[in-house]
Amino acid sequence: MSKALNIPKLKHKDSGNFFILAGPCAIEGEDMALRIAETIKKVTDKLEIPFVFKGSYRKANRSRLDSFSGIGDEKALKVLRKVSETFDVPTVTDIHSANEAAMAAEYVDVIQIPAFLCRQTDILVAAAETGKTINIKKGQFLSGSSMKFAVQKVIDSGNDKVMLTDRGTMFGYSDLIVDYRTIPEMQKTGCPVVLDITHSLQQPNQSSGVTGGNPQMIETIAKAGIAVGVDGLFLETHHDPSTAKSDGANMLDLALLEPLLEKLVRIRKAL
Repeated sequence: MSKALNIPKLKHKDSGNFFILAGPCAIEGEDMALRIAETIKKVTDKLEIPFVFKGSYRKANRSRLDSFSGIGDEKALKVLRKVSETFDVPTVTDIHSANEAAMAAEYVDVIQIPAFLCRQTDILVAAAETGKTINIKKGQFLSGSSMKFAVQKVIDSGNDKVMLTDRGTMFGYSDLIVDYRTIPEMQKTGCPVVLDITHSLQQPNQSSGVTGGNPQMIETIAKAGIAVGVDGLFLETHHDPSTAKSDGANMLDLALLEPLLEKLVRIRKAL
C-alpha cells in the first residue's frame, strides 16, 4: 500500500483489498461507538479489509442552531482513543480550525479536513504539522484536478502522508452527483483516493434545515467506485440510522454492512 497508508494499527494491508474509513457520523456516546466499532472490526477481519474507525468528535457544520453538535470535545476524543485501544484499530476524525489540529492529533491517527474547508491554508498547514496522515475531502464546489493544490500545501508543510476523498459534487441546489472521472484524476497526485459513499448521497439545502439523503443508492455508488479502481471507501454507519443524531438520512444501516462489503470484495477480486 501507499506510504500515505502507513497508519499505526492498520491491519490486512497486504490483502489486496480496498481500505475503509467507517463509523458513525458523530460520537454520540461511548457505548454506541464501541458497539459500532466491534461490528465493523469483526466484518473487516473476516473479509481482510484494512479498517480505520471514523467518528466526528464535534459537528461544526450544521444547518440549524438546534442541531446536535457533540457530547463535548475532550469526552468524544477520549471515546475515539478507547475505541482504538479496545479493538486495536486506527481512528480518524475531522477538524474545523487550525487550533484543533494539535488537540485532535493527541487522540487519533488520521486528521480529516472537511470538504468545505479543503482550501483553507492555515488548517491544512496545522494538520500537516501534526505528522499524522491527512485525509482531505474534495470540496463539493471543486474539480478533482484542482485538489492537487491542497495536496501540495500539505507536502510543502513537511508531510507527504496525504489521501483525498471525493464526497460528490453539487448539482443544482439540493442534490449531489458522483463524477467517477474524479477518481483517476485525483489519483494523478500519487495519493490514495477514497470515495465517500454516504455523504455523496446527501440531499442538502432542504427547506426544513435538515439534510436529506438517498441511502438506497449506497450499494450502487460503492460498486461503481470499486469498479473504477478507487483505493478506499468512506462510509458512515449506525445500528439505527433513524435515531442517529447527525446525518441519519444518508447513513448505512449497520446490519447491511457485511453483505455490502462481501459484494465489493468480489468485485475487487474480479478486477
